[in-house]
Amino acid sequence: MKIVMTDDPISVVDLADQVGKRKQSIFKILTRLNIQTTKKRSSNSRGQLIAYITPQEAQLVIAELNSRTETENRNVNARAIDISVSDAELGVFYLLALEPQHDPGRFKVGFATNLSERLQKHRCSAPLLKVVKHWPCKRLWEKTVIDAVTFGCERIHTEVFRTNSIDTIAERCEQFFALMPKVGNQQHREVL
Repeated sequence: MKIVMTDDPISVVDLADQVGKRKQSIFKILTRLNIQTTKKRSSNSRGQLIAYITPQEAQLVIAELNSRTETENRNVNARAIDISVSDAELGVFYLLALEPQHDPGRFKVGFATNLSERLQKHRCSAPLLKVVKHWPCKRLWEKTVIDAVTFGCERIHTEVFRTNSIDTIAERCEQFFALMPKVGNQQHREVL
């Protein structure tokens, strides 16, 4: 951001307008840079005191704004990288029979980075659950897998369904993961 300056003092309000910021933001930068304003009455402002700075001080403010913009852009880019890394987080997609003896068609599917911990939580509400099978998976795939393997099933809750054959769901999962790229994630091939 480059503003054409004259040798005349520039009002903080005019500088804020030129750089597209609120005057309060400019005052905060002035405080941070230890720049004192000069206050003058102006006929354009109905005799009110207006804060002015020198053109050199205005350039310092603009340099600070440019620096902040570059830092914000770097932070946004860093967050985007973090998001893409976490989206690609590896784990397992699991198929659980929730009550295999009493309701053999009721099942739960989902993603976990640590299947043992997830099972521990699920056992609080479904103590009879049984792991049908699990597959190495990226977190990013979870919703797609769920949609692909549960079509035609009765949805009971977000990731809980009922089917006529849990073996059919396991076969759909096998077919889905056979088509997906292999994820080299041996640590999630836990023996349960």
